[in-house]
Amino acid sequence: MDHDDPLLTPREAAEYTRLTRESLAQLRFRGVGPRFLKPTPRVVLYRRSALDAFLAASERRITEGYRQ
Repeated sequence: MDHDDPLLTPREAAEYTRLTRESLAQLRFRGVGPRFLKPTPRVVLYRRSALDAFLAASERRITEGYRQ
């Protein structure tokens, strides 16, 4: 395991991203959230780099619905 890219539990990922665990679960269900690992049917883990990439991809300069 790369110690520079730790694996985070959903609770840790929620704290890191400032999203709720429920929001992360919904994003997983819809297939639009950060990439995750599922080593067993009941275990979900996130690479910190995947969370960073997900957050970076959501960065905006303006509100999407803004029209002038």
